[in-house]
Formats: sequence, C-alpha cells, structure tokens
Amino acid sequence: MGFFSLTQDIAIDLGTANTIITIDDKIVVDEPSVVALDKETNKMIAVGKEAKLWYEKTHEKIRTCRPLRDGVIADFFACEQMMRGLIKMADTGRHLFTPSLRMVIGVPSGSTEVELRAVRDSAEHAGGRDVYLIYEPMAAAIGCGIDVQAPEGNMIVDIGGGSTEIAVISLGGIVSNNSIRIAGDELTADIQNYMSLEHNIKVSERMAERIKINVGSALTDLEDAPEDYLVHGPNRITALPMEISVCYQEIAHCIDKSVAKIETAVLQALENTPPELYADIVKNGIWLSGGGALLRGLDKRLTEKIKIPFHVDSDPLHSVARGTGTALKNVQKFKFLKR
Repeated sequence: MGFFSLTQDIAIDLGTANTIITIDDKIVVDEPSVVALDKETNKMIAVGKEAKLWYEKTHEKIRTCRPLRDGVIADFFACEQMMRGLIKMADTGRHLFTPSLRMVIGVPSGSTEVELRAVRDSAEHAGGRDVYLIYEPMAAAIGCGIDVQAPEGNMIVDIGGGSTEIAVISLGGIVSNNSIRIAGDELTADIQNYMSLEHNIKVSERMAERIKINVGSALTDLEDAPEDYLVHGPNRITALPMEISVCYQEIAHCIDKSVAKIETAVLQALENTPPELYADIVKNGIWLSGGGALLRGLDKRLTEKIKIPFHVDSDPLHSVARGTGTALKNVQKFKFLKR
C-alpha cells in the first residue's frame, strides 16, 4: 500500500475457529478467532494466537471468548474488537492518512438477514467503508479453482468450525444449498462427551480439539493409522489425575453420528439438484474444503456412501480465504457479492 493510499482492499474469512485476512492475494493474518477482554474496562488485551493461549485459563478479571459460534456472531462487541485487532495486525504499510477499507467477508450460506446485518455492522465499526459479503461455499469453490460462472454444475462441501456449507453452483449462483450447524465444534463436543462417559475423565475443549487433530478419523479402518494419543486430565468423580491412551477407532466411533448427519445433508442437497447439473457433478466429483476436510478417511467414507468421487482441496484450510481474495479483485465482475 502506498504512502498516500486512501483506500485499502482486504479480504476476510471470518471463521468460527480461525480468521484469515488476505491482501493482494497474500495471507497476512491467520489467527484463531479468539479475543481476550478486560472485564472492568472491556478493552481488548489480546487477540488471535496469544488469546488462544489464554483460553480456558484466565482469572476473574479477564474474559476470553470465541465471538463466533455455529458460523455466526454470538458476541457482537467481542467480534468487533477481534476484527479491529486482526485488521491492525494486517496493516502492512505506513500511511499518511488512515485508509478507508474495502472488505469482502465470507459468511455462511444459511445466514439470516439479521446475521448478515451483524457481520456487516461489525465490519463497518471495525473501519470498513465498502463491505461486500460472499457466501462461504461460493468462496470455497473459487478457492478450489472452480469456474463458478461456467454453465455447468459443481458441488462443494465446506466443513468449517461452526457450520458445514453444502452448495451446488452454476452460472455464478447457488442452485441448491444446505447449511447445517454440525462441523468441527460439534465433533470436538462429541469427543468431550465420549471421554467423560466412557473413560470418566474431564477434558477441556482445547484438549478434545487436540485429540481430534491427532487421532480423529471418519473410518474405523485406516491404511495409514495414527499412533495412539495420551490424554491427561482429572477423574470426573474423584478428581484424581488420570492418563488415558486413545486410539483412532474410538474417535471414529464417537463422532460417527455427526459424520452421518453431514452425509445426510449432502444427499439432501443432491436431491434438490436438477438432473442436468447432477450429471455434471457425477462427472466432476464433489470438492471438500475447510478444516473438517482434513479428518482422516472422510473423503473415502463419503465416496463409498454417496457413490460420487470426493476430492480434497490441496490446502482446504485456506480455500475460503483464497476465494474471498479473488472475489475482492473481481468486485465488478462477480454479481453474486452482497452489499
């Protein structure tokens, strides 16, 4: 950005788990969507990775929170503070004047008008002048390299932290979509409940997330099986310390119902797809993006269940961010952006 630049273009993937900011097709911020606030003054103390280190470890004077739940804003004030902090981190150059910001922000396709307004208001309070919204499955499809304006059907399944977005895209629009509030956070909650009921051990949200990353699986039979993961925590009844070894088959069993709900949602979206576009999808396959696409064996399980090949994007965590950045450069061309 130039010294005399009056506007700055930034693309934001405002995710439940991570927020990614891109400027000129470069990822300048990739931080957890966590903010720490002083309870007395409501001032922001930390944001991103630093705030994540404090999460579930604070005392009475500090409040750490994840402002987004299920893909939408749950705490408006905290979200605004988080966005301000992350945009400040993204500022890559010196400016004579504070530049006005033109933003494109990814939002869940199942968002209500109230939820869209909350995102837009948060962005404007954080310094945005022109704010455009793009539905996450559309952004993910662009990020996967799909020509979304072509007259053919493409299907994308974006499994984020708070929601799973399923969409059939053709001619720059969403023909059939299904947005469910079952995604990474739900799988983490399943693991917490399982550890509590089966092993009588209390695990935090962060520990359950680490279990998911290390031994999470959608299948009980993997060719390249991960090593068992050691979990430490207090006994639920006696509060004495425990050490439990967890294998991937256990986790596959405990998250099975949630994965089955994602399968059902994909089938429902396919049911509502016109036959011509359905034929294109069978030919092209279905793309998986988002952090949930990294779950071991998920693409294989979905392919076996739905009988259509599933492809995992080369960098699924950043698919939406890349697509949002591309949309920012094509604001005039992409008529599907919402203002």
